[in-house]
Amino acid sequence: MAIINIMALRHSAFYAPLLMTIKGGYLTKQGLEPVYTIATPDNPVEKNLQAGTAHLSQSAPAVSFAALEKGETVDIVHFAAINNRDGFYLTAREPHEAFKWSDLQGREVLVDHLFQPYATLRYAMFINGADFDKIKIINAGNVQQMDQAFRAGQGAFVHQQGPAPQQLENDGLGQMVASIGDAIGPLAFSSLCASRSWLETDMAKAFLAAYQQAMLDIIEMPAHHIAAIIHDFLPDIDKDVLVTTIDDYKKMDTWKSDITINSDSYDNLLKVFLHSKYITKAYAMECCIVNPDMDA
Repeated sequence: MAIINIMALRHSAFYAPLLMTIKGGYLTKQGLEPVYTIATPDNPVEKNLQAGTAHLSQSAPAVSFAALEKGETVDIVHFAAINNRDGFYLTAREPHEAFKWSDLQGREVLVDHLFQPYATLRYAMFINGADFDKIKIINAGNVQQMDQAFRAGQGAFVHQQGPAPQQLENDGLGQMVASIGDAIGPLAFSSLCASRSWLETDMAKAFLAAYQQAMLDIIEMPAHHIAAIIHDFLPDIDKDVLVTTIDDYKKMDTWKSDITINSDSYDNLLKVFLHSKYITKAYAMECCIVNPDMDA
């Protein structure tokens, strides 16, 4: 059985389709044995993909914008969607009967400073008539440090990806008041990426067949069945909270049976990044996205 090395920028229930592909036996049926690792600052995704020590990785089309802004040609391309929505939420320390985005103004907010969720939060506030620059932004560090800081009493709101906000709510430490995914709508948020040359291989075709089936099953399968399969990847999260998180993402239409990255979701991504001034122009999809022919 051939080893397929899979990486991720982050590890989350938000990437359930990829976790399901790895853990649910789909790759084994294609003659592939998965090895899954999480990137670190000393062991980044791009370095591994270029060296061939990773075959593919969880990422985001927006990751390519930095190179495109420098005028570079991108060899690491995004070939399948993981999510069709932003998966972050705002949790309030105190109950809110009728949350308004302007409620964030003048308040301390623990904001995830990774470039994409930072940009989408800014854009969500903009389209809802609120001013991102009027919030008191707290950078508490990585996702674990943010969570610990909020639990310790810092901030009036916290900006997190599931299942962290669902766990906070379950623990009685806050109330989820807004979904950035609901606020923005369809968005080319999380993706799978690989080198252009790897996408021409038989291994890539076998992986895509496995991933497509896992995605179809995730859409049809009850959340508690999905949670039972992927919970080993997320042992620190209560299983009931994981079920709730998966249900929340299902209700948001986060995962789509069509795994290609479509032009509407990419166009919305460009709007987000142009508004946030992370990019200076709208880049054509083909600069960083390759949608393989699933029928080939």
